[in-house]
Amino acid sequence: MVNILLVDDNENIRKLMEIYLKQEGYHVLQAENGEKALEVLSGTNADLVIADIMMPEMDGYELTKVLRDAQFNMPILMVTAKDTFSDKKMGFGLGADDYMTKPVDMEELILRVNALLRRSKISNEKQIRIKDIVLDFDSLEVRMSSDTIILPKKEFYLLYKLLSYPKKIFTRQELMDDIWGFDSEADERTVDVHIKRLREKFGEFSEFEIVTVRGLGYKGVINP
Repeated sequence: MVNILLVDDNENIRKLMEIYLKQEGYHVLQAENGEKALEVLSGTNADLVIADIMMPEMDGYELTKVLRDAQFNMPILMVTAKDTFSDKKMGFGLGADDYMTKPVDMEELILRVNALLRRSKISNEKQIRIKDIVLDFDSLEVRMSSDTIILPKKEFYLLYKLLSYPKKIFTRQELMDDIWGFDSEADERTVDVHIKRLREKFGEFSEFEIVTVRGLGYKGVINP
């Protein structure tokens, strides 16, 4: 059972979020401010925290800082009426993973929660599972029921990056910076070469594919 902790001093907002989260099968914990949230976490594990910023006793900024200083690594989604860039910058700087402004679209909230939990699972396990296929970050292996493919490091990192964020479009420059490093002397054509090699190895796979987005870059797609 996945535990989600809602931290907001508005009881009506907590109840509304609880309804939608429970419909998705999540178990919901609640607290009306940061101090109460810490009390909850002292006795119960939370897989994700959804926190307002403006709360009495201890606000969402301070709660986030305390959790990160104490090495709590669960995803934190800030949901607040504070919508300026400086507000968001402070939230991300303290360790928040995502940020939504009120009034909140509940369907979007669910999508973001699902995405955060999926990325957290990938980060903790260092594996991506797609049906019978496992991408193992530590061994650079793509394992199937009948075979195992060991990829060169850059090819594996590129595939892993794209499939960690399915349908998210990455520019060639973003992929270069993340995988080859900001100071790499390689150019963006290097990404194209590695994509070509991956397609040669996995082009016939029905489980996933690498899609070219014309004029932008690439995205990984996981097929149903």
